[in-house]
Amino acid sequence: MMSAGQKTGIVAKMKRRGGRGDQSPLGTWFWDIDRMLLLLTLFLIAIGLIAVAAASPATAVRYSGEHHKLTPLYYFWRQLMWVGVSMPVLFGVSMMPVAMARRMALTAAAVLLLILAVTPFVGSEVNGARRWIGYGFAQFQPSEFLKPVFIVTVAWLLSLRAKDPELPTVLITGGLTGTIAVMLMLQPDFGQTIIYCTVWMALLMIAGTPMRVMAGLVGCVPVGLVAAYMFYGTARSRIDAFLFPGIEGEGASDHFQTNAAHNTLTAGGWTGTGPGGGIAKFGLPEAHTDYIFSVIGEEFGLIACSVIAVIFLAIVVRVFVKLLDEQDEFKLLASAGLATQFGAQALVSMAVNTGLAPSKGMTLPFISYGGSSMIALSVGMGLLLAFTRRNPFLTRSPYVVRWSGE
Repeated sequence: MMSAGQKTGIVAKMKRRGGRGDQSPLGTWFWDIDRMLLLLTLFLIAIGLIAVAAASPATAVRYSGEHHKLTPLYYFWRQLMWVGVSMPVLFGVSMMPVAMARRMALTAAAVLLLILAVTPFVGSEVNGARRWIGYGFAQFQPSEFLKPVFIVTVAWLLSLRAKDPELPTVLITGGLTGTIAVMLMLQPDFGQTIIYCTVWMALLMIAGTPMRVMAGLVGCVPVGLVAAYMFYGTARSRIDAFLFPGIEGEGASDHFQTNAAHNTLTAGGWTGTGPGGGIAKFGLPEAHTDYIFSVIGEEFGLIACSVIAVIFLAIVVRVFVKLLDEQDEFKLLASAGLATQFGAQALVSMAVNTGLAPSKGMTLPFISYGGSSMIALSVGMGLLLAFTRRNPFLTRSPYVVRWSGE
């Protein structure tokens, strides 16, 4: 048997070495966090920096004017700055206790809903859409920041049904989602509308909504698409361009973009032309954002694109596998919703680049250029890491000696 002094000495050594006995805030966070999920996220961010560096020359040429010439790596340096801003956000949010993270998300959701409501009327117009608000360096896209906190809000509302089964959670969350969808379509932003609605329906299914209700909602999808085609010009032009490539008019530019993206993606073959060797990327309209996956395909090859797709899939699968034994309904729904949004956005972005979906203006998570996108995704991933944290001392063997001071 060890004496009390020996036990205390062993614990002190573990703390000094940063082992599982380290009870400092940073040490506790390190052992509780899903380190593999964090590693995969950091890997995507590193890939994103390389991809933006590859796409930056083409974008700099496109946006350089007679009196405003951009350096070839202009967007790379700016993305590096956004990564520097986003990392403290990601780590800081991931360290929050669940209750604090939930309160933060609910408060942010209320504020961002108000901002989103005025964006179509006072926002800055970029490429024919008003999705941005603010001015200069302080300009941001409210819909990006609303996504993660919207998911947490819907998860919280749906989890309340466990306490009061009579609560009309489907109607409440449906009203919230529908309100956001209307605001987004006024901008217009059809792609984000699809993401919000998809995540809402996924959360309803995971929450155990009756099958008759889910069947009714699924049946409304084709009706909604037909209505969007008939009465919403943005959806009609993009669907026409996708289904009828030779059509003239507003949708012709969308077809040009998806066609250029597909040609760029396949231009490098399986192994790519090598960093800086791409030529087709100079014909892309938004090489650093919406079509960065095509730039990766040209310069690093289809094998690299496949690896990136596998990483996205691995993140989503890891989260859902981890949730198999989750007992807290709120954490289950919030984590599943955040993973669904992350995977859906990546899937839509890659589908557009490969020509399998109409152009939607969707960024590739953690890889595309953009301050709003990078910071908002860091908030979302930080929340996901916070909600999937596990305390190793809660699941350790009961036969382990419980030292004093632990």
